[in-house]
Amino acid sequence: MATSDSYLRHLSSGGYQIWESESKRWGGQAEGFGGGGGENGVFAIAMKKRVMVVVDQSSHTKHAMMWALNHVADKGDILTLLHVVSDTYSLSSSHYLAASLGSLCKACKPEVEVEALVIQGPKMDTVISQVKKLEVSVLVLGQKKQPSPFLNCLCMKSSSEAFVDECINNLECLAIGVRKQSKAVGGYLITTRWHKNFWLLA
Repeated sequence: MATSDSYLRHLSSGGYQIWESESKRWGGQAEGFGGGGGENGVFAIAMKKRVMVVVDQSSHTKHAMMWALNHVADKGDILTLLHVVSDTYSLSSSHYLAASLGSLCKACKPEVEVEALVIQGPKMDTVISQVKKLEVSVLVLGQKKQPSPFLNCLCMKSSSEAFVDECINNLECLAIGVRKQSKAVGGYLITTRWHKNFWLLA
C-alpha cells in the first residue's frame, strides 16, 4: 500500500479522423477551468501539462475525475474532461453533464485550467485522436468495482474494462485506471502498464 504522491513519483521517475465536437472552458486568462495539486506536485514541470479524464454519467468516472484533479493536476495545468457520445440524440444532455463537471472542478481547484469536450464518434478512436491532437501527458480512466471471482476465472471482461485495458496498453501517454475502493477498505486501486490494482491509500 502507498500514497498517491509516492506512487506517482515512482511512475514519473521511469519516464514513460475527427468528429463533430463542442467544447467549453472556464478559468485562466481566456475562458477556462482551473485546479491543481500544488507547485511541488509529482508531475510538475516547467511547462504546463494536459491531464485528460474520460467522463460520462457513471459514478466511477466522477471518482476518477476528482482523483486526477487532486493527485495529478498541478497549478497551471490543463484538465480536459472528454465525454464521447455515440449519437446526436445524446449531445444536449452530454453538454449539460460536461459543463456541470467542469464547474465542479473549477470550484474545487481554481488554479487549474479546466476544459470540457463533448465529441460524437467511436469511443476508442475518439480518445486516441484527442490524446494525439491535444498532446495529452496523462490519461485517467475510471473503472467499475471489481467483477465477481467467477467472471475473473472465466477471463470475461466488460466492454468498459476492455476499453480501459486498450487505452493503458496502446496509448503513448501515461494512462491510469482508477478504481475507488469501498468505504470499509478505503483508497483506490490503480492500474497502469506496469502495475495492476496497486492499492493507494489516498
